[in-house]
Amino acid sequence: QVQLVESGGGLVQAGGSLRLSCAASGRTFSSYAMGWFRQAPGKEREFVAAISWNGGRELYADSVKGRAMISRDNAKDTVYLQMNSLKPEDTAVYYCAADQNWSAPKVKALYDYWGQGTQVTVSS
Repeated sequence: QVQLVESGGGLVQAGGSLRLSCAASGRTFSSYAMGWFRQAPGKEREFVAAISWNGGRELYADSVKGRAMISRDNAKDTVYLQMNSLKPEDTAVYYCAADQNWSAPKVKALYDYWGQGTQVTVSS
């Protein structure tokens, strides 16, 4: 089992920045690929970004490309999502997730473990 706890969400004005964190515990964090997803009210949960187990590969949704950066610190069992130039449409609950593979990082059904989420609200 892997337990994931997100933090760092909050209320921010459009154009601002946030850094989300996801702390993992349980099985070896460094063996998992990690992803960030988000879900806005009334919408499907969607892919935001993913990073391979050693940080060597990153993947981003088109909607955040150039504004987001995913990173991880395996010594701290933590993955981060830096979001810049935030827009009102970035408002959502942000979830981190762990996947034992890197077969299809954008596919949420393939992730094994999920956190409870952290709310990000961007005001215009």
